[in-house]
Amino acid sequence: MRAVSLGVVLTLPVVANAGTEVVMLGTGTPVPNGERAGAGIAVIHDGEAYIFDIGAGVIQRAIQAYERYDIEALYPPKINHVFLTHLHSDHILDFPELLGTYWWRRESPINLFGPVGTEEMSEGAYQFLTLDTETRLKDKSPVTNPDAARANVTEFDSPGVIFEENDLRVEAFPVSHGDWDLAYGFKVTTPDKTIVISGDTSANSEVTRQAKGADILIHEVISHEGWSDLSEEWQAYHQYAHTLTTELADIAAEAKPGLLVLYHVLHYGAPIEGVVDEVKAGYDGEVVLAEDLDIFK
Repeated sequence: MRAVSLGVVLTLPVVANAGTEVVMLGTGTPVPNGERAGAGIAVIHDGEAYIFDIGAGVIQRAIQAYERYDIEALYPPKINHVFLTHLHSDHILDFPELLGTYWWRRESPINLFGPVGTEEMSEGAYQFLTLDTETRLKDKSPVTNPDAARANVTEFDSPGVIFEENDLRVEAFPVSHGDWDLAYGFKVTTPDKTIVISGDTSANSEVTRQAKGADILIHEVISHEGWSDLSEEWQAYHQYAHTLTTELADIAAEAKPGLLVLYHVLHYGAPIEGVVDEVKAGYDGEVVLAEDLDIFK
């Protein structure tokens, strides 16, 4: 485990109620990569896990974090809050995994927050799990809470506070992700941390505004070196839908977060580690390339 505290590398286990922490459950992209799960970020606050995006492999990463680092809040039946930036597959594929994992031992339904379309996506997951659900409810399984087979879904279609509880506030703000009309970033505020999550976005002034003075900015990025070798068509698409390292350097230089965390890195033929140097060429703050299961304090 690499635990980073605004630039200081630590090797300490996670301790409950030790302050707000970020666990990277998935740092990948739609490009298959055996070392990186799909997009997923956990904010751990006061013994509770708040999950932001839930791409393929995220629940296995959550189980690994629970088992290796004793983060009880990441044991799947204890994950109660999930927030979706948008509904692209690499941000949602593990929702059925979370929904179906030990749901019969879950005390309460998952609270799922996402843009318009989240309810429809959820209904598809329920249909996928119909036979499993019906069988477990009909046989002699001692189901803790039958309602836990479904999620409590809250959809939003405008910016603002979408969740506030236990001294933690989540604000959604719009970002620009190609032609995806309902794509959002999140600003998470607790008594000791402000964390901004870009979600998938091209260079966006709203991210800059939300991230000003944040303790941690977690931002997607595409390598300028890798991008420059693509065809003109793919270059146009990626700059329309994602943020180049050179553009992210400008965003960070204006926002000045305490720590800039790079995730969801598209790099193509260029080495992935190069994105840090590319960003640092135009930004002199602290920059870290996230790996799955990294912890930031």
